[in-house]
Amino acid sequence: MQNYSIILIYLRFSEIFFVFLHLELKFLRIMTIKQRFFVALFAMFITLSGNAQVAADKVNVGVMLPLHDVDGDGRRMVEYYRGILLACDKLKEQGKHINVHAWNVPIDADIRTTLLQDGAPECNVIFGPLYTKQVKQLGEFCKAYNIKMVIPFSISGNDVDKNTQIYQVYQSADDLNATAIQHVVEHFSGYHPVIIDCNDTTSRKGTFTFALRKVLEKKGVQPSITNLRSSAEMFAKAFSLTQPNLVILNSGRSPELTQAMNKLDQLLKDNVNVKATMFGYKEWLMYAKYNRERFAKYNVYIPSDFYYNEVSAVTKEIEEKYRTAFHENMSYALPHFAITGYEHAMYFIGNQRSWIQTPLDFKKQGSGGYRNKAFMLIHYKENGGVEALNY
Repeated sequence: MQNYSIILIYLRFSEIFFVFLHLELKFLRIMTIKQRFFVALFAMFITLSGNAQVAADKVNVGVMLPLHDVDGDGRRMVEYYRGILLACDKLKEQGKHINVHAWNVPIDADIRTTLLQDGAPECNVIFGPLYTKQVKQLGEFCKAYNIKMVIPFSISGNDVDKNTQIYQVYQSADDLNATAIQHVVEHFSGYHPVIIDCNDTTSRKGTFTFALRKVLEKKGVQPSITNLRSSAEMFAKAFSLTQPNLVILNSGRSPELTQAMNKLDQLLKDNVNVKATMFGYKEWLMYAKYNRERFAKYNVYIPSDFYYNEVSAVTKEIEEKYRTAFHENMSYALPHFAITGYEHAMYFIGNQRSWIQTPLDFKKQGSGGYRNKAFMLIHYKENGGVEALNY
């Protein structure tokens, strides 16, 4: 007697799964109506469970950024988008089902036209926009459709404080300065602060040094002020012989940094009892490969929200995959946009919290969304090593 099979077929993207319930015809004939009902109910349960699992595993991703080759904004965002794609490939290998929808949203675009496109309302997460004037409309759209909205780069405004769907990665200079000052006060409480005026008329670091002086003075700590143009004798008078000195410049530029280290070299040569540690700026990370030995000598600490570790195995793997996929190297800009895109995708699509270059630590903003508050001190140790102190 021939077998009778109920074949349940359900499709998960490109994979087809078959479930066979083999029932001998002679058994089917002798089943009661109640038994047949339970068999049909079981078959329906398997079908619905399979479809529900597919839906649960599927993530629709939107990218709404300037994806073009017209200017630097476009080229940087293309690299960021490529990083997202590399992460999606990695997550697909791990069994994740991902659809990516990308829209070119340049600076002069009306983002409302993009939001009318097919696929936008179905997104679970949208990365963008780049420009402040597009934030409000996209934020309202994401709130209406319950979509996570990831703002990856510099914007102004306080929409994140009012919109529960917004995750703002970018931290303003004022926020980072406030956190850095807090760590100077806590981490270097036993140090004598020395602020060096670098005569840099283009510098904006005076905002940091001025605010730091105010905080220190309130705590009864009086920093010394000196100048790169000061004589060796006057320069030396700013430094303590009994306490370690924390040296802070009011410029982030490379030429002034070099001049300051040259002056410190002479100071330490002439005064063996002087101990100096330098506290720098994110810009110094770009000069690190040219100054590794001197950074180690001066025990440099750099406040930052990222750290590119070029010798990391994971970093090297991503860079190699980027070269293979796109036939070119990542741009040298720090932080690397492709690695940033990769990390953001792994965090928001793959729910993976480990960081490669840019840690993420989101804090709820009252009744609004989430701000990234990640902060590190990159420490160039005297033994030549480098550590990223996460706070």
